Order: sequence, then structure tokens, then C-alpha cells
Amino acid sequence: MPLILTEEQTMLQDAADGFLNEQAPIAHLRKLRDERDADGVSRELWRAFGEMGFAGVIIPEALGGMGLGAVEAGVIAESLGRTLTPSPYLGSSILSAKVLIDGGSQAQQSWLPRIAAGEAILSLAVDEGAKHAPSRITTRAERAGNGFKLKGAKAFVLDGHVADALIVVATAEEGTTLFLVDPATAGVEIERTVMVDAHNAARITLNEVAVDADAVIGAVGGGEALLDGALNLGRACAASSLTGAGDQAFKTTMEYLRTRKQFGKLIGEFQALQHRAAHLFSELELARAATIGAQIAVDEGREDAPLAASVAKVKAGRVAELAVQEAVQMHGGVGMTDEFDVGLFMKRVRVLNELLGDAGFHAERVARAQGF
Repeated sequence: MPLILTEEQTMLQDAADGFLNEQAPIAHLRKLRDERDADGVSRELWRAFGEMGFAGVIIPEALGGMGLGAVEAGVIAESLGRTLTPSPYLGSSILSAKVLIDGGSQAQQSWLPRIAAGEAILSLAVDEGAKHAPSRITTRAERAGNGFKLKGAKAFVLDGHVADALIVVATAEEGTTLFLVDPATAGVEIERTVMVDAHNAARITLNEVAVDADAVIGAVGGGEALLDGALNLGRACAASSLTGAGDQAFKTTMEYLRTRKQFGKLIGEFQALQHRAAHLFSELELARAATIGAQIAVDEGREDAPLAASVAKVKAGRVAELAVQEAVQMHGGVGMTDEFDVGLFMKRVRVLNELLGDAGFHAERVARAQGF
């Protein structure tokens, strides 16, 4: 199994890199941050993302998407990691779209074409505390007439403050159930939280929110499989974003080593720095291979796909952490200033490492799967 991109996937990568470098470079993030933009994301850019086909990468062609797989989804996620672009891509085009595709509900026809066109933003509301814990959902869904009432709170909901619809994970009497909720419904309270990397999430409180039976995605009590499928794909794509961020931090550092002089010599000529750069390059290639391998496993529906996604998330996270630490250190004191981009990459890597499970969460998953 080749753990490299095909010619077609490389062309997609070039297209995504070119689009983002032109339309949403790091200056785009800085502008949204410094102007304290109310949304923190650009709807205009999201529509352009849809026009390019990127927003509908995994959505079937019959519903307006590209009908591609996890590897291609990861290619775009990696490009977003390189430019640090605030985008609803992971929350809408990956997590929410995957739930709707697998759920087979009427909501497919209503929302997937709009996501693919960049006209709608959806958010998956899973986590409830400081750490990712999808197996410990306390949000309740209680029967009320021909529908349900939802009660609970969610945290770290990606772009939840600008979402046109929420996919809420709750526990019904029959088990884990997913609900499509209009944010304007009475009892829904949303608070935007700007994260340390200037990206966006929200806290959502559900106070006896009434939804009818049509709001259920899939079957009542059948949400666990839908959620697992979305989270596995999301973790593999988050690993791609980590790889992209680490790779760009590495490239930025290499350019600095080639131009910065110390004691009359380019600092890139010092052998100690060359050894560290070579080691980091090798680690980045291993992380990319692990990530592509996980995405192939997801596409093939293999039994080991969940563990492969966990391994990729941890490996990519650790390597990206090394890349940004080396970037800051090799830049010296200026690496700690906001004028240089390497600090922004460090912040983004910290957030991505927490998103959808940190290293401890995934290490425990792998250990339990091995019987430890």
C-alpha cells in the first residue's frame, strides 16, 4: 500500500495550496484577529471554497459534491494547516457532512448541497468538558409528545456561533442519538469562544429544547456508529492539518536558516542545526505516511481504521509540536514575537492537539484495543 499521494491527489493539493495562498494567507488570520471580527470566519471565503469544490470534497456528486474520499479530504485539511486559515471545513465539510452522509435522513437533501456550495455552515456538538470524551455524554434527550426535549451543555463546538444548524449528540433512553437542531430554537444559548490560535468555537447550552421526531439523524439509539465514523474521519483530517502546520513551520525555519547570519556565517551552515533539520524532515515524512495510511483505512472501511486514526493523530501531533518548538528556538528571541509567524503555528498546533482527543486519549484507545 503506497503511503504517498497519487497524481490526481497531488493536483488537488496544488490547487488547494494555490487557492489558499492567494485568497487566505496567514495575513487573513491576522486581519480577522486584529479587527476582532464578529464571526472570526469569512462567509465570502467559504462560498469561494464551495465554488472550488473543496467544501464538498466527501459529499456525493449527486448532492453537489466531489464524491472523493478521506485522503482527498486530508489533502485540503493539510493545506488549511499550512495557511492557518480560519474555516468551517473540519466542522462542516468533514464531521457534519459525514454524519449526514451515513445517517441517510431527509436532512441530506436539505443540507449537503448547501454545504458543498459553501452556502451553509453546520457544527457537530459532541464534547461537554475540558477534554474530549465522546463516550461520556450527559446531554439528555427525553421523549415529549411526538418528539424530544434536549437538556445539557456542549463545549468546543467548532464555529458553533455562526452555524446554520447544529448536530447535537445526546443520550436517549435507547442510547446515543444525533439530532439536527436549529440554533434559533427556543432554549438554545450560544456563546462564542475565541481560542488561543484565533480560531473559533462555541459553548452551547440546551435548556429543554423541543425538537420533533424528524430531527433525529439515523435511528433513535443508533447514533454511536454515526458518531464514530465522523470522529475517525475528523481525527485523520486533524492529523493532516497538524502535518501541514508542522511542515510549514519547518519550511519557514529552513528559509530563516538560509538567510540569517551569525558570526559572519549563515546559521544554516552550522552542523548542529543541519542535523536537527534533517531529523525533523524525516519525522514529518513519517507523520504524513501515518496520516495517509489512516485515511486509506477509513476509505476502505477496515476494522483497524479507528486505531489507525488514533496513531496518526498522535504521531502528527507530536511531530508538529517538535516542528514548532524547533522553529521558535532556531529563530531565537524573535521567534517569540507576534511579528514572526512561527508563534501562530505553535498556538494552532496546541489547539489541534486537543481537538478530537489529545495524545493521552488516543494512547489509551490503542492500549485498550491491545488488551492492556
